[in-house]
Amino acid sequence: MVEWTEKERSIINGIFANLDYEDIGPKALCRCLIVYPWTQRYFGAFGNLYNAEAIKSNPNIAAHGVKVLHGLDRAVKNMDNIKGTYAELSVLHSEKLHVDPDNFRLLADCLTIVIAAKLGNAFNPEMQATWQKFLAVVVSALGRQYH
Repeated sequence: MVEWTEKERSIINGIFANLDYEDIGPKALCRCLIVYPWTQRYFGAFGNLYNAEAIKSNPNIAAHGVKVLHGLDRAVKNMDNIKGTYAELSVLHSEKLHVDPDNFRLLADCLTIVIAAKLGNAFNPEMQATWQKFLAVVVSALGRQYH
């Protein structure tokens, strides 16, 4: 079980309170698919992923990026039971979609980069450490079914 300080909870809630899901989600997922092209194999039904421009202009990718952020919202609302919150999603990604669990970490890294770029100097070391702790717990919970 992860222990969260009030300061950490405040930082995570503060980040999410200011997120533009329609902007950040698509940018993070696009970055992941472009920088790590092997992750595209899970999105074959999403249409044209031929190059970076096609990925960035793909409405299915954009919609899924928003969906990912709304999924992270669930963790923010259930910080004391992130593992339980994502149990069903972990099974789906493992048993039905057969997603490589390392892809969750790659997407988390891309999301961190996009948020850091958006927040600029406000994304200080304390905020980054808290954010990465939060994402590490989410990634672990999503990968739980694989263990």
